[in-house]
Amino acid sequence: MRTSRALAAVGAAAALILVVPTAASAADRTPVLEEWSSQLAAPFSLAVEGHRVLVADGGTGTVGQLQPDGRIAPIVEGVPGLAGLAVRGAWLAYGSSVEDGASEPPVITESGLNVRSPGGQTTYIDLHAYEMANNPDSGNSYGVTDPASCAAGTAYDGLLDSHVYGVTAWHSGWLVADAAANAVYEVTAKGAIRTVAVLPPVPVTLTAETAGMLGLGDCAIGDVYYAEPVPTGVAVGPGGAIYVTTLPGFPGESASLGALWRIDSRTGAMTQVASGFSGPTSLSIAANRVYIAELFGGRWAGDAGEHRQGQGEGAGPHPPLTIA
Repeated sequence: MRTSRALAAVGAAAALILVVPTAASAADRTPVLEEWSSQLAAPFSLAVEGHRVLVADGGTGTVGQLQPDGRIAPIVEGVPGLAGLAVRGAWLAYGSSVEDGASEPPVITESGLNVRSPGGQTTYIDLHAYEMANNPDSGNSYGVTDPASCAAGTAYDGLLDSHVYGVTAWHSGWLVADAAANAVYEVTAKGAIRTVAVLPPVPVTLTAETAGMLGLGDCAIGDVYYAEPVPTGVAVGPGGAIYVTTLPGFPGESASLGALWRIDSRTGAMTQVASGFSGPTSLSIAANRVYIAELFGGRWAGDAGEHRQGQGEGAGPHPPLTIA
């Protein structure tokens, strides 16, 4: 991903705050916030199964389980670049990445999925090596691709880059959203890797402000810049459909360029379900409703917001996103 790694700051809050429905009546589904723990440095991911709440704390590299008194009981510690967390029964999966801080900008040199068995043994699946060997988004072109534009020199094809970010259980294996590879992978129970989908470039019309932030001249104003999609969250919906959030790699990422995509798990066909999100970093699906966490919006976008459902529709307030 050829941008500053805004994702490194995701989850900078120091508390675990969960959204729960009010109990006033069955009809009253107004969400309220409850702080369940203040024992976290940088909570990046949550995984909830039954009464268990697990947290990936990127600040300390700890995967832990929430206790009734708010403590986080460590399960795994010392995980570098911890992001992405999923559970399936007694199985646990989480992402890790190692960054070369001496490079400018910093370069991720290792990134993969860690799968912990019920017996406590951990297997590492090297997604960085898979990226180096396959580069799934090499067919995507980013930047200003119009050869007649004065900014044509910004164009580049998909780079060799990997950053495991979102994880969810999938059959007997796992799905991974790789934010730098711009792809969604399936990791089987035996550790085999398959590219499920490559997210498409995001077209953005350059303004005077964004052209300036990219170091381009005024002649580029009005040109189309194709930003990297940057998949961040992944979840499985009804019928086995795969849902993915994208946070485009583009200057001014607080702009409402984020989107929710549906991937047909059988054909790989992709459909944009909603757009206009402000830095979506993760999502959850419950009772056919999609809830999306926004980094810059400071809210759960599924509960309320001004986003476009479907393609080509106008923006406006809507209830939680529903899916069939």
